Amino acid sequence: MSTMSKTSYKSYIDALGKISNAITSDIYLEDMLKLIVTLTANVMKAKICALWLLDHKTKELRIRATQAMSKEYLKERSIKLGEGIVGMVAKDKKTIVIADVLENNQYKEKDLAKKEGLVSMISVPMLVKKRVIGVINCYTTSAYSFSKGDKDLLQTVASQAAVAIENTELMVKTKVIQEELETRKKVEKAKGLLMKERSLNENEAYNLIRKSSMDKRLSMKDIAEAIILASEIKNT
Repeated sequence: MSTMSKTSYKSYIDALGKISNAITSDIYLEDMLKLIVTLTANVMKAKICALWLLDHKTKELRIRATQAMSKEYLKERSIKLGEGIVGMVAKDKKTIVIADVLENNQYKEKDLAKKEGLVSMISVPMLVKKRVIGVINCYTTSAYSFSKGDKDLLQTVASQAAVAIENTELMVKTKVIQEELETRKKVEKAKGLLMKERSLNENEAYNLIRKSSMDKRLSMKDIAEAIILASEIKNT
């Protein structure tokens, strides 16, 4: 694998365009991340491209996407913040380039590298407003000096992917909060109807909704909606 030439510069631009389109589309997060690593691996001519995300509660990084088909590489594993190359990149928020992973003392997965024939590596932090959320790695199967174009591509991809992940997770959290509020409103309304129609107190009405939810294996929102609908039909 040689350094990025003028010929491959078009591939670099095309890849960025496709990655940008993927990031701004409505596809699911897992599919988006898979597409990002696949496109990045193709343009970088890398054996493996992997995207790790940081769990800020456990301070651990886990692989969320890779285009690698190897069963060994796809095994579930985690790396602590500050541990190994991936952990150091996440902790220090700085790109690390390694000429030969087998000769690097900080690289922790030498057995896996031997099995996969991995040699050179570049690891780039994914940042959102100086806050690290993960790391993107690319490996080659022969000694390689990563060019400025390679680094620029990965840094751009990492930045775009980081923003997309942050936005997606924010949307999911917002949706969950909205659903919880909607459920609470309907349960409160159903509770009020039961209190009025069956002369129950607040606790009795709530417990009746909860028991019905457990007995029928339906959500409390579904039970509340059924109570509200029955009351509306009764009063028409």
